[in-house]
Amino acid sequence: MYDERLTVPRSWWLLTLATGFSFALILLRFSALGALIGLVVGIAATAAALSSYGSARIRVVQGSLVAGQARIPVDALGGVEVLNPSEAVAWRSVKADPRAFMLLRSYVPTALRVEVTDPADPTPYLYLSTRSPQKLADALQGSRRGPQR
Repeated sequence: MYDERLTVPRSWWLLTLATGFSFALILLRFSALGALIGLVVGIAATAAALSSYGSARIRVVQGSLVAGQARIPVDALGGVEVLNPSEAVAWRSVKADPRAFMLLRSYVPTALRVEVTDPADPTPYLYLSTRSPQKLADALQGSRRGPQR
């Protein structure tokens, strides 16, 4: 029903080159081969880190909301609130509850706040950074109304 990957911005991939060149300059003092190895290792390590950080996904599938490592049935969710950029900043800072589950990506300006109604779950709400908060809210509402398989 809904699937979003929170990939890093394209401009962040320039960090791989900067890190590679930094490693190369540090190791150039020892040898040209060391500089080449530093370039390759720096680029590869930074690319792996950026790819891992940008691999977080939000999905609504089979009556469940899957956000990163968390999986919660939509029946255990309450109201949803679409957060514009200024509200999103407030909910991830001054209004934040330390018990809340946050799938936070600073480069995504909008978010969705979803209440958790399960009395056995101490988490008061989910804060989900998303580029399409209204689509995610609609998918959650549709999943609640849809037939459970």
